[in-house]
Amino acid sequence: MGEIKKIVIATRNLDKFNEIKSILKELPVEFVNLRNTILPEECGHSLEKNAIIKAETGANLLHTISIGDDTGLEVDALNGLPGVYSSRFAGINVSYEENRKKLLKLLDSKPINERKAKFRCVVAVAQPGKRTKTFDGVVYGYITEGERGNFGFGYDSIFLVPKLGKTFAEVRPDDKNKISHRALALLKAKKYLINKI
Repeated sequence: MGEIKKIVIATRNLDKFNEIKSILKELPVEFVNLRNTILPEECGHSLEKNAIIKAETGANLLHTISIGDDTGLEVDALNGLPGVYSSRFAGINVSYEENRKKLLKLLDSKPINERKAKFRCVVAVAQPGKRTKTFDGVVYGYITEGERGNFGFGYDSIFLVPKLGKTFAEVRPDDKNKISHRALALLKAKKYLINKI
């Protein structure tokens, strides 16, 4: 066991910070975010690259273990879009709702079999002076024709998980955090982190 008492969750997005913190709550550390920090532009052309950029920025700023993640919703009928552009699909600094509306409009009138999608998350764990590790999680589903549910954030209200028969926004956060793409990636990262703290 090491001397790590603090882990950076390298994000300014409080929804994401709280979700990650909840999934990793069993780790005996303090979690801090970078809400008041200017983060570098997500200039990577892959989820992996962007997750690494965030994690390494956090590790270098606070000289401790840092977690960065990047998540993309990939829709088959749109050749994998919005993908790496998921958070800015409708433009820079837009709302979750604007992104969802744009996606639903692009899929308007398409039948359910043409609305296949997957949520993919890549989590990077960085530590000063050590090689950054990445972990991924994927959940397959469909884009609904309209919004469903009041929980969650981002695209949760239009992403239907077949085995649940519900969107992520219709599932309580504690239940979502056991099966989501982010949870799957973070549970892999957790096994790695447990030996570092």
